[in-house]
Amino acid sequence: MADARTLSVSATSPLARYRIMSANCGLRASPLQLGIMSLGEKWQGMLGSVSKEQAFELLDAFVEAGGNVVDTANLARTARSGLIIATKYTGNYKESALGKKEAILYGGNSRRSLHVSVRDSLAKLQTEWIDILYVHWWDYTTSIKEMMDSLHVLVEQGKVLYLGASDVPAWVVSAANQYAIDHGKTPFCIYQGRWSVMFRDMERDILPMCRQFGLALAPWGAIGSGRLMTKRQLEERLASGETIRARGQQAKDKQSDLEIKYSEVLAAVAAEHGIESVTAIALAWLLARAPNVFPVVGGRKVSHLQDNIQALKIKLTKEQIARIDAVQAFEIGFPHNMIGTDPSLDVIYDPKQSMIASDDIDHLPGPKPFGLA
Repeated sequence: MADARTLSVSATSPLARYRIMSANCGLRASPLQLGIMSLGEKWQGMLGSVSKEQAFELLDAFVEAGGNVVDTANLARTARSGLIIATKYTGNYKESALGKKEAILYGGNSRRSLHVSVRDSLAKLQTEWIDILYVHWWDYTTSIKEMMDSLHVLVEQGKVLYLGASDVPAWVVSAANQYAIDHGKTPFCIYQGRWSVMFRDMERDILPMCRQFGLALAPWGAIGSGRLMTKRQLEERLASGETIRARGQQAKDKQSDLEIKYSEVLAAVAAEHGIESVTAIALAWLLARAPNVFPVVGGRKVSHLQDNIQALKIKLTKEQIARIDAVQAFEIGFPHNMIGTDPSLDVIYDPKQSMIASDDIDHLPGPKPFGLA
């Protein structure tokens, strides 16, 4: 009988090559997480429709390929509750059922909001614990002390194993983790936020913060929210009667000029790797930017999942990364544009931009990302 080491090496799917989540979290996680916000039919106007049968087919394919991290929120649509590992609190998940006035105590970062959210999540999941509980944005009214003390109680009770922060300002996460470290509480071990080739704001302060505190990264919107595709793919999609996902003023039948430019460059890089998938290269770009990156991917079809898994076989060169980055200039903002950036993070930043960069100094390089050639 093969032992665990043999099984690990001979995994047929790269999704079954597990990675330790972060310096502060020993979970062995698949390198892609499945986000289930797009599963079901309740929000089909915004996210598209996925029947119960299609949802089960996608979840089965994810698990059979080796995926073991499923991400949702307490206000997400219901799928197979037994597969949900990461969930969230803060969002007012009772407002639609009770009305705004009656549901006033069900949202925010307070101790009560946390208590009822976790209570209801455990009941819905039919489980005794939650593997990762995210604080799902910052409400600007609850103190960091109250929030971290309350979260730590849940860890001590065994109802929650690890803590994460989602869509929370870097200064809040930094202050919260330092408070936890100083007072023997449980710190955050993973950060989830919007990060993609088109939206790079996280690179200003959140990525350096994650490195400082040993946090993993879980980017959402990683593949452009389904809007990155070639002209041929868009035409085929529209011809089949499908539209593309749209929010706000976005069109359902055409891409923006910026989306087209990124899609063209991603398609060119994909061709260099012998594939057609634009989304695979968008994911590979993330995996080449930093270590401990576990993108949250959605999709409504098994073919979408198979496209995404291709990213795990790709290693981008710095030249290819530079071509993708050149599509749109990224403004890193003050004070980084004055004092420079960390020269050891040369995959993210130009080392020449650092105030302390010098031909006379050799800087210790940061850890190499999995997706970098």
